[in-house]
Amino acid sequence: MMGEEDFLAAAETLLLQLEDAIEAAAAAAEIDIDIEVQPGGILQLEFEDGSQIIINRHAAAREIWVAARLGGFHFRPEGKVWVGTRDGLELWTSLSKQLSLQAGVPVVLARRD
Repeated sequence: MMGEEDFLAAAETLLLQLEDAIEAAAAAAEIDIDIEVQPGGILQLEFEDGSQIIINRHAAAREIWVAARLGGFHFRPEGKVWVGTRDGLELWTSLSKQLSLQAGVPVVLARRD
């Protein structure tokens, strides 16, 4: 398991990448997603219908947690990807699915390393 300092650095990088990718994907899909960065490594996404997705880091578990209409999801780093602890889906794929469901239109996150 990665140390806390390494996890926090990796999580911060990931959250910044996700913020940029969500903004770009929303623009491409011509939808409005309000993205608010909260202290402590939290991205709060609000959709036009008022629903939300919360993405945050959980340092104690060394995981990224996502709360969405589809439920709660936990992702652990495996090499250079973050993988769902229950379904094995890669974070970017899972989040694209969740965003699409809540936006009501296809939303595809483009990963930029």
